[in-house]
Amino acid sequence: MHGYGPTPQQQTTSLPSPATLTTVRVILVTVTVLSCGLLGWVAMLRLAIVTRRPRDWVLLVVVMVLNAALFAFIMGTPDDPDDMSDASVLLMLLWIVALLAGVITYYLYVEIRHYSSLRSLGSPPPYTAPAHPAPLPYQQHPAQQQQQHQHQHQQQQHQQPQPNPYTVQTPPPTPTPAPQRLDQVRAELDELSDYLRKENREGEGR
Repeated sequence: MHGYGPTPQQQTTSLPSPATLTTVRVILVTVTVLSCGLLGWVAMLRLAIVTRRPRDWVLLVVVMVLNAALFAFIMGTPDDPDDMSDASVLLMLLWIVALLAGVITYYLYVEIRHYSSLRSLGSPPPYTAPAHPAPLPYQQHPAQQQQQHQHQHQQQQHQQPQPNPYTVQTPPPTPTPAPQRLDQVRAELDELSDYLRKENREGEGR
């Protein structure tokens, strides 16, 4: 198991540095030119080993056959250049030039393209910052918690509507007596007045 951070990647095959490749190419091209194409098979052998393609191995065999034929042709010419015919000289020059141009051009083009594709495929992806876990909630001190509660309580008090001291409070309306009570009082007064009249009459009769 791996913690936070980029996961380890598989190591790709290390490629030679550009300076090393340039040095090798210069040496092989120089050897091919100085040997008049007779050692062109050396560059083709390196190319076949690097690419490992059947076509390059076939071309290596073709170049080796052409080099052997050119060497045999040169050995078959007379030692004195003046004794050579113009056709033989022209044929040998064309043979050497074609072999030099073909080997050098094909070798440089295929090898440069091969290593460029390897670098593009084996280049590591861009680095991305690891995802950090979410921070834990901050634990406040008890004094800070108490201050926070007081502050919230004050805000709630400010939000509640306060009574206006300048407003006059009206007294609640007095309940009106029911009509039945008035009738009862009136009936009692009538009875009392009848009773007094009766008493007065009885007193006068005596």
